Amino acid sequence: MNRDKTFRVDSASAWIRLSVVLLMSVVVGVGMWSIVVILPAVQVDLGLSRSQASLPYVFTMIGYGFGGIVFGRFSDKYGIYKAVLVGIMLISLGYFVASFATGVGLLCLSQGLLIGIGTSTTFAPLIAHVSHWFDRRKGAAVGIIASGQYLSGAIWPTILESGVQDFGWQQTYWFVGFIVLVLALPLSLVLRKVPATDKSLISVVADLDQKGSSFSPTWLIMLLMVSVFCCCIAMSMPQVHMVAFCSDLGLGATIGAKMLSVMLAFGVVSRLGFGWLSDHIGGLKTVVIGVFLQSVGLTLFLFFDTLVSLYVISALFGLFQGGIVPAYALAVREHFPQRVVGERVGMVMMASLLGMAIGGWMPGYLFDLTGGYDFAFLNGLVWNALPLLLIGWLITRIGKVSLSR
Repeated sequence: MNRDKTFRVDSASAWIRLSVVLLMSVVVGVGMWSIVVILPAVQVDLGLSRSQASLPYVFTMIGYGFGGIVFGRFSDKYGIYKAVLVGIMLISLGYFVASFATGVGLLCLSQGLLIGIGTSTTFAPLIAHVSHWFDRRKGAAVGIIASGQYLSGAIWPTILESGVQDFGWQQTYWFVGFIVLVLALPLSLVLRKVPATDKSLISVVADLDQKGSSFSPTWLIMLLMVSVFCCCIAMSMPQVHMVAFCSDLGLGATIGAKMLSVMLAFGVVSRLGFGWLSDHIGGLKTVVIGVFLQSVGLTLFLFFDTLVSLYVISALFGLFQGGIVPAYALAVREHFPQRVVGERVGMVMMASLLGMAIGGWMPGYLFDLTGGYDFAFLNGLVWNALPLLLIGWLITRIGKVSLSR
């Protein structure tokens, strides 16, 4: 591992490198959103039901989740640069392979084993890595790097939808694979060097390793995983099905892609704002606020379906829920020692992405049963209630004391 003596925690160099990594995240973040945009086209071209057309998204999230754990441990041991390098190659290969898919099977495999796993290297492991660059502004830094995923979602859907309209989804996928390879590889070079370790940071880590808690770290990580799983089932409904939802309302897929972009653009604002809030009140309390506001956003979708109202609600939903998942990651950073942060963040992210996967499929299944999305939104509200109870209980038990292992 190449340690750079000019690059110290909380330094100007750390912020500059954070900016470059953020740009890289915007490029590779397409792996999270492309399948959402092409869902209506895939359903028509391959003659699928809505739930069947949602399966490639499910596989993407499963690959994304398990890849986060594998590459989180990999980056803890071998460094983030090698993990990201492998991820970029997998993403590009995945788009090239998927562009030749003539059935849902190959599309699912390429989305899960290549695009999903590849994209995972640039989220959970990267969040854990970047959190080591900062001490006083960990929450803000995590919020910024996590916003890359949503900033990507604000930019890519409109581009992808235009490509689908002009060239078809398969040729668009081929172009995306090429763009990721050309742009992301040079940007990833900034990750080759890591910061010199400040004495202040060493003392912080030592304190984390020495402090104890009556609350089991195993139970804590399990409760965090269950909680984030449930809230992401609720979160995924508007994100995954917005394009299809707008198409069903007669507004069109293009309008749906624009609404998704609006939602994710405000999600960027949310991640930045929630990152700042986390620095002041802690990750767990920030989670509770975000999950409660997410319930409000889901409820609004049940009562309004006009063009203007949906734009407004999409913006609000992005603003309400965008910072939830990074707040979970920061909670891990606050309550576990540095030596296991990559793996533990990966575990929490895996649970969140499994929730996104199941939550992306459920609305399609409920749509096939009922012919509409009302029950899907109600389903999301039910799942969203559990995290409020679990995290509220955790806050009363552990406060701000970090665990010893």
